[in-house]
Amino acid sequence: MLNLVLKFVGIARSAGLRVSTSEVLDCLNQLQLVDITEEPQFAAVLRANFAKSRREQGRFERLYQMFFHELRQDASIANSEPLSEQIHDVLQALALAGEENTCFQAVLDFLDGDPIPYFEQLQQIGSGADEQNRGPGANLGALTQRLEIMLGLNAVEAALEQFLADHRDQMDWEMRRDLSAHFKNRLESARRLLTHERQIYADSADKHLSYRQRLDHLGEIHFASLTRREVETMREVIEQLVRKLKDTISRRYARQNRGVLDIKKTLRRAAGYQGIPLELFYRKRPLRKTKIVALCDVSGSVWSAARFMLNMLYSLQECFTQVRSFVFVAGLDEVTRVFEDFEINQAIEKILKEADIEYNAATDYGLTFRQFKNSHMDMLNKKTTLIIIGDGRTNYGNPEERILDDMHGRSRRVIWLNPETPYFWYTGDSEMRTYMEYCDEVRPCQNLNQLLAFIESLVL
Repeated sequence: MLNLVLKFVGIARSAGLRVSTSEVLDCLNQLQLVDITEEPQFAAVLRANFAKSRREQGRFERLYQMFFHELRQDASIANSEPLSEQIHDVLQALALAGEENTCFQAVLDFLDGDPIPYFEQLQQIGSGADEQNRGPGANLGALTQRLEIMLGLNAVEAALEQFLADHRDQMDWEMRRDLSAHFKNRLESARRLLTHERQIYADSADKHLSYRQRLDHLGEIHFASLTRREVETMREVIEQLVRKLKDTISRRYARQNRGVLDIKKTLRRAAGYQGIPLELFYRKRPLRKTKIVALCDVSGSVWSAARFMLNMLYSLQECFTQVRSFVFVAGLDEVTRVFEDFEINQAIEKILKEADIEYNAATDYGLTFRQFKNSHMDMLNKKTTLIIIGDGRTNYGNPEERILDDMHGRSRRVIWLNPETPYFWYTGDSEMRTYMEYCDEVRPCQNLNQLLAFIESLVL
């Protein structure tokens, strides 16, 4: 923890925050008084010591999000074997063969996990602008510096693409794909820092985000990273979104329910008005609603996405003829009755504790598919949409893809929602490459915005 805090302090100082040694010592002492596994408490201690004004809070929040979330996730990729060695070798080769340019080297250091030189480049933009802030055109110096950094980013991106293309024979395609994805994510973070760094120290930074902006920001947070307060806010957002979807759906069904014009009935009624069709009659068409069968993996972090998915589905039950839901880890249990008897949030907590499954067992998709085939296969027909929510990690067990193929043949369509980042779908014990062949649609579902987009495509 000490090294982690000190590294964050170094990045904060390079980004322009004034952090003294005494403040660092105070922060370390205060961290011993809180539960550092609770992120809100941990972040509050750092914020109280390192952001001493409202103007600095915005800068602190951006640095905190980048260091403890974005770079942490990227670092987990960079520190894995053998990708870490390849990343270092590629960047070292570019540094030796590249041009003597401090901006170019700062971008390479950022890609290699050291953002301090890059932050120093960004810090020079603000200081340069302040020193030359005299009269019209005074911001050209800052604009030139920003353009120089952008050109450096573009040069590094082009050099990386050329390097991977030139070494096609020395690297297999999976290694080149993984390296390309890693460098692309890091370059996107660097560009975002450059574009968002514009006048964040001005008084305009003190303005509070609007409710709509906060909701948009909340919708981009990974389900597993939501705090307890954010989860409560998320539930309010879901209720509002559900009401909007219901209104849209009811209007659509109202139009469809009208049907085609019933000419015979209209003419018979017109006889009472001297042949004038004052009343129009339509042939009623029954609503055709889809049946839903949902299989939700509730192991580990997958549950954080599954509970929001179930929340949305059951809030929209009236849009479907029938919704049948199952949860699984190593074995399957139907929980439809629980949602019918309890309020949604109570039902979720009850399922998490009382479902007839072994929560601590290793996830076994093969066993789940076999149990579904033996007991519930008759649920599937050409009016059924099968939704599977899970990361597809079988712990190297039998994936039973033939059973999934049979389920696909019986269903109207099969949709797989994966709460993992697509980068990890083909690594380790993941069988997503196998399962994708038997699905009509595979979607990443890591946050509220992705979940809402799926729900809208499902019911609208």
